[in-house]
Amino acid sequence: MTGPYRNPLPTVDIIIEVEGGIVLIERRNPPFGWAIPGGFVDYGESVETCAVREASEETSLDVHLTDLLYVYSRPDRDPRHHTLTTVFLATAEGQPVAADDAKAAGVFGPESLPEPLVFDHAAILADYFQYKSGVDRKRIFQRHFATLGLT
Repeated sequence: MTGPYRNPLPTVDIIIEVEGGIVLIERRNPPFGWAIPGGFVDYGESVETCAVREASEETSLDVHLTDLLYVYSRPDRDPRHHTLTTVFLATAEGQPVAADDAKAAGVFGPESLPEPLVFDHAAILADYFQYKSGVDRKRIFQRHFATLGLT
């Protein structure tokens, strides 16, 4: 094999549940728009530690990780790089305050999501809201398997 290895970059996203809804941030850097808080995993860092760190850095909230939603890895999910994200669910108390690379932060419900949502976050949030409404996780993710020809 010749040339450098090219591997996807690991990231995390954290759907933070607070009173009144979930926390989203408005991005300060391109691509501009609203996003689930998250970011790149540092070398030597676990995805769980990264999730807690990124949540704190972007929203000023101390989170408690409660569940794992799914791992999203479509090569086109991030226009900048091929990334894969581990999406965690978390709880926190208080109101988010934008920090680090977040321009703004807010709390939103399923009917009041801001636009535009960047990356594949609209699809992730659709899965999340289905899961929270009681749809079986297996049924939700069989759709992902089918799009990859894995069913």
